[in-house]
Amino acid sequence: MPDIVDYLKTNLTTSCIGKELYYLAITSSTQDVAREKADHGAPEGTAVIAGIQQSGRGRLGRSWLSPEGGLATSIVLRPAMSTVHLLPAITALAVFRTIKSLGVEATIKWPNDILIGGRKVCGILIEHGLADNAICYSVIGIGININFDTALYPEISGFATSLSVQLGHELPVGQVALRLYTELDGLYLKTAKPDTILSEWAANMNTIGQRVKVQSGNSIIEGIAESVNRSGHLLLRIDDNSVQEIVAGDVSIISDGRK
Repeated sequence: MPDIVDYLKTNLTTSCIGKELYYLAITSSTQDVAREKADHGAPEGTAVIAGIQQSGRGRLGRSWLSPEGGLATSIVLRPAMSTVHLLPAITALAVFRTIKSLGVEATIKWPNDILIGGRKVCGILIEHGLADNAICYSVIGIGININFDTALYPEISGFATSLSVQLGHELPVGQVALRLYTELDGLYLKTAKPDTILSEWAANMNTIGQRVKVQSGNSIIEGIAESVNRSGHLLLRIDDNSVQEIVAGDVSIISDGRK
């Protein structure tokens, strides 16, 4: 696995993503390493890759299992404040496109879980560094299940899958990373065209048109997920026919709400 860095340096043609690369065989979390590097002035596009994460984490404070054979990476970005809200969309789309290029059909569960056949294959975590009450950098964490049998891990076997399980063979992790970084780079350069990004993001969601339950803290709301707005928030039509704007939360599908 350490030669993944050599492979990426040889083959990357991105303008930003992966221009500076770090590989760690074992680490607590690539997010922690990337944040430390960002705090010390790491340039935009700096990427950290780990063979194994011992304390990987996902959205809403959940842990993220990262055994050997997956891709665990975190990338430092320094976006304009006007484009920060697009990061969930471009990251989810980059993973979605990467998986699709392998011949595997996937969907996006709002905001940025990637599913294959209803099972989770990728998790995304976006964190921000703040200075003077303003975002000075963002760190995008991406965990893709590539070459391991999720059935061997009881803690995720009921809801997760991997690319090797879906394809029936293993994949070079470096090639997946190369495609991912290339897709993310292209999308990041197009944040000046938010409508195009948001429409592609929404078009590939399994959430839209479904009756869903959204849990945010201790609050639970049910309704039909109608669309996402220009801020990337989910618009939920609840039973009194009003529309609730969901900024953050855990979404689960109850039933097909389409007529």
